[in-house]
Amino acid sequence: MTQPVSPPRDSTGKVPSIGQPPAWRVLVGRADVRTLSLLGVLAALVLIGGITKPDEFLDTRNLQLVLTQASVIGVVTVGVTFVITSGGIDLSVGAIVALASVWATTVATQEYGFAGILFTAMVVGVGCGLVNGLLIAYGGMVPFIATLAMLASARGLALQITDGRTQIVTVDGVLKLGERDSYVLGIPPLVLVFALVTVIGWLVLNRTTFGRRTVAVGGNAEAARLAGIDVRRQRLYLYLLSGLCCGIAAFLLIILSGSGQNTNGNLYELDAIAAAIIGGTLLSGGRGTIVGSVLGVLIFTTITNIFALNNLQSDVQQIAKGAIIVAAVLVQRRTASTT
Repeated sequence: MTQPVSPPRDSTGKVPSIGQPPAWRVLVGRADVRTLSLLGVLAALVLIGGITKPDEFLDTRNLQLVLTQASVIGVVTVGVTFVITSGGIDLSVGAIVALASVWATTVATQEYGFAGILFTAMVVGVGCGLVNGLLIAYGGMVPFIATLAMLASARGLALQITDGRTQIVTVDGVLKLGERDSYVLGIPPLVLVFALVTVIGWLVLNRTTFGRRTVAVGGNAEAARLAGIDVRRQRLYLYLLSGLCCGIAAFLLIILSGSGQNTNGNLYELDAIAAAIIGGTLLSGGRGTIVGSVLGVLIFTTITNIFALNNLQSDVQQIAKGAIIVAAVLVQRRTASTT
């Protein structure tokens, strides 16, 4: 007598329903829908720019400018995406960029040349991230309060260093990176750095244990702790990563502007958080997407460029950005309620 064959079961031990697609295929489908939607919005903006100002918007120099401007805030957004995915928040990124840029462009720092400026920007960014991480992970402070305090402190210190004056860069090696002669196949060096940071960020978030721990902490910190993850150390590493991205962005901004100012990075924290949210990263944590965040940055940068070319008021631009953020959050809530 033949024995009955037991039905196949999934990884949880449950028998999948007939005709029901695997969970991974559902998740991939949703990710594709989000990505395609963002690409559709970006394509629509490019079309609008091409229709309203075809000669100016589609000019190669203008497209290079859009990508260059997106590179600075884009690097910051990669770091912010990791923090938000873990369930945290970082309101200090703009102020850290400002502090790193002015500290790296003082007369004393510029005496050490290209390496001195780059090293100082990176160290200041990581140092600020370390303070944030220690206060939040081991000091028990709420991320909103800790990073808000860092925002105020870093802005104040940046103003004290510069005394309200612009610090001009005189190091030729730094200034040459902002010139067209340094472009590689028509691509500005800043864009190449942004692309490299994006690729590394995607690999770390999606293909490493560090990325899986980040998602686990954001999804359920207590469950992650019970699973053996050192939640406090993970959060410290994430704010160090965010600070490192701020240091890189500060150096890119120095190349772009040829100076250091205490007003650098103004509202970067809002732009980075907004780009991450419309890209599909959950503000409550547990889900993050580097590709979506990058597309969000490109969308906001393109909007800014279109408004500037058409001489439209900046207040209308801010209203448009606000509407996009609200729409993205509503879509996220609707998606979450159907899962």
